[in-house]
Amino acid sequence: MKNWTTLLGSALLATTPAAAQDAPRADQLAFRDLYKELVETNTTLSSGSCTLAAERMAARMKAAGFPDGRLTLFATPDHPKEGGLVAIYPGTSKTAKPILLIAHIDVVEAKREDWERDPFRMVEENGYFYGRGTLDDKAQAAVWVDALIRFQKEGYKPKRTIKLALTCGEETNGAFNGAEWLAANKRDLIDAEFALNEGGGGDSDGKGTVIGQSVQVGEKTFANFRLETRNPGGHSSVPVRDNAIYQLARALTKIDEHEFPVEMTDTTRRFFAEAGAARNDDIGKAMVALAKDNGDKAAEAIVNGDRFLHGNLRTTCVATLLDGGHAPNALPQRAGANVNCRIFPGHSIESIRDELAKVIGDPGVTVTQLPPKRPAPPAPPLDPRIIGPMERLVAKYWPGLKVIPSMANGYTDATFLGAAGIPTYGIPGIWGDPDGNGVHGLNERAEVKAVYVGRDFMFDLVKAYADKP
Repeated sequence: MKNWTTLLGSALLATTPAAAQDAPRADQLAFRDLYKELVETNTTLSSGSCTLAAERMAARMKAAGFPDGRLTLFATPDHPKEGGLVAIYPGTSKTAKPILLIAHIDVVEAKREDWERDPFRMVEENGYFYGRGTLDDKAQAAVWVDALIRFQKEGYKPKRTIKLALTCGEETNGAFNGAEWLAANKRDLIDAEFALNEGGGGDSDGKGTVIGQSVQVGEKTFANFRLETRNPGGHSSVPVRDNAIYQLARALTKIDEHEFPVEMTDTTRRFFAEAGAARNDDIGKAMVALAKDNGDKAAEAIVNGDRFLHGNLRTTCVATLLDGGHAPNALPQRAGANVNCRIFPGHSIESIRDELAKVIGDPGVTVTQLPPKRPAPPAPPLDPRIIGPMERLVAKYWPGLKVIPSMANGYTDATFLGAAGIPTYGIPGIWGDPDGNGVHGLNERAEVKAVYVGRDFMFDLVKAYADKP
């Protein structure tokens, strides 16, 4: 879950959600029970089970009347606890392509001794739901399951078929990834015109007032490279110039000093123009200037002062791990570093590896791309048929707010779906606070109103797409 609207400042027209209620409705309480069960099912890689969470959600759908033929539980023999669920709600049209709702049900590790509350018990306090995954991404997963259950109970007849995929592995690079597995092995099962995902959403001022909503359209490609130097070594009393650690250090310094050029997609150009116009400061003016001319060096210098915006304009590569040497009284025979790159759309991982080697300019420093290799799909289009319903519903729920397209500096499971030919969008709806709500950290929380209102918004959004292909 990404919080970007804090960048916009107080100049945005703030609004309280029109659909917010003080007392939960009966249907919201039923949803809360489902949401609680999902949050309280531990789905960490170390000690949890996505397979169990998927089975529990499937059981709820089956109890609501879903036949077995429309529920597909999946897991592989070598990853029995990292399974997922695909559910199908059929439409009436024989020509309209389905829509796909996706959410990952795995969560980041959480240690009880570090948290104020048990991370795997959902606690409601002071207007928030606390627990690991309450915001990233079990709120969205619970909303999707709840929506299909409501459709089933109501006998809803959409024109489009609606598909749901709950998957594991988004939070752990290198682990089994359900979205990747489905795209590679069950492409027909999840075939859709487009998919709705995490990554968008809104931000509040931290006091319950929503100040912006975004749709994520595109994201960077994730890649790790291993830099390594080798040397015969020797006694530390006889230093040499080609010390493996120093050689590596010089290479890392060159990477640190290298600035990748400014680039823009249609999405980021619109983001810089609209988000910049909403700000009442020098950075906002510079953002607008860059949207008009990304070669404006004076504007770039101002914008680069913001770390998120700096990264949103280019590929970035940064050293994240170091190792080297074998004894305190010996010259190092080997030194290595991990360099993590977030690659701007349109560039292959190989091209960035070659650029790093060129920047280093030392054949004695090897640059090796580490597994897993992520795909690098193009950004999905800013299709009015997809963005339009989001804009209309945001105007209904939060009068005065616009939907601003944004590109993620990180990545989600949209990477795998986009590479399989399913454009994927991170939708507006549930909002977070300026401090990030403890996502990936301690005491993760989601505002109760954000979950309930976001649920209503997302339900209406799915129907808007399903009713009018």
